[in-house]
Amino acid sequence: MKDYHINIFYSTEDGGYIADIPDLVGCSAFGETPERALAEVTKAKAAWLKVSRAQKRKIPKPHYRPLMYQIPAQ
Repeated sequence: MKDYHINIFYSTEDGGYIADIPDLVGCSAFGETPERALAEVTKAKAAWLKVSRAQKRKIPKPHYRPLMYQIPAQ
């Protein structure tokens, strides 16, 4: 099963790592390490999906792919 893409990057402003899921608007999390940010955004994803289901919102299918994954290998 295809899952949602997760971006993880260091934020100098926040002094830690931010993880976000582009397909799920507003779904992001903070961690002092990349691993912690990933663990936190995984929890945020579960909560995002749970609330969306409860409110009968449309849940987008995973489709975001960074450009580096869209360029065919040669």
